[in-house]
Parts: sequence; C-alpha cells; structure tokens
Amino acid sequence: MAELNTGDSGGGKGGKIRSKKNSGSVDLTAMVDLAFLLITFFMLTTTLSKPQSMNLAMPDKDPDLVEKNKTEVADDRTMTVLLGKDNQLMWYFGQLQAPFVAPTKEVYGKDGIRKVLLQYIKSVPARYGNDPKKGLIVIIKATSEANYKNIVDILDEMAITKVQTYAIVDISQPELDLLSTQGLN
Repeated sequence: MAELNTGDSGGGKGGKIRSKKNSGSVDLTAMVDLAFLLITFFMLTTTLSKPQSMNLAMPDKDPDLVEKNKTEVADDRTMTVLLGKDNQLMWYFGQLQAPFVAPTKEVYGKDGIRKVLLQYIKSVPARYGNDPKKGLIVIIKATSEANYKNIVDILDEMAITKVQTYAIVDISQPELDLLSTQGLN
C-alpha cells in the first residue's frame, strides 16, 4: 500500500525545503494470501499414499459348500509348510504319512524357505511337461504358537516366489505331534 507524505511545507526558519525520507516498506499481505491459497490448493488436491495389501480369498465355513468344493490334488505337487513357535518352520513334500521329502526344519528368508520354494517351483511343472496348470501347491498350516508376523512372512514368500496356488488351512493332530517332537510347538 502506498503512503502519502503530508508533511509541512517547510515554513520554519527559512532555509531549504527538505522532504522527509522514510525507509521503504513492502506490504506482504498479498504474498501471504497467495501462499495460503497455494498451500490449501495442494493439500486438497494431493492424494495420500494408500496402504498396500495382499489380496487373500478365504473359503466359506459352510460345511455343505466345503464338501461340495473339495478338490483332490496330486501328492507330488503339494508342499506343506508348518509354522511353529520362535519364528521357526518345518516343511515336507507330499503326505505326512508317506512324504516324498521328509519333514525338514527351515528358516525364513532368501537362504531358507525361499530357496526351497524356488527349487520346487521349477521342478514340479517339469514333471508334467511344463504345464502351467500343474504347478506347485503350497499348504500353509500355523500352530497356536506362531505369531502374526510368521503368517505375513510366509505370505510374502508366496508373493516373492510367485507361487500360483497356496492355501491356509487348519493344522492336524499328527502335524502338531511332529512339531512337538522337533521342539517347534
């Protein structure tokens, strides 16, 4: 805003007429208004980052639907992962009564279960002429001692290794007994 200098006309002791020099000032009102308008605009038009989650389809609990939708799979395509206590897991290939690969303790991560999964992802379809519909099936079973982090870690391994078919199911008593003998339950 401009200021008007209305000083006296120098009617004092007769000398030169000098005007008063005021220091310059800048009115920042318009700049502050513009800044708040820009902040408001960007706050309203920016989208916040959306949480990333994995899609997980859970089956119905209706016993009639479970019995109707039961699917038999070949034992030489099935790997079972048992989640125990203290961030430990055990896996076997085939049926527990007569496994193709005996139950083995493993750890999480790239040098543990991920390495095993990648090995079987390549070898299982090779038995069926590399048919993509005949890939590895992973069955995940957690004990009551396993924590939420263990479930998330094994689901992350499924996503990292790109296992096409996997399921989370209830653990059976013989599997609990196996984990107890190994100190994982």
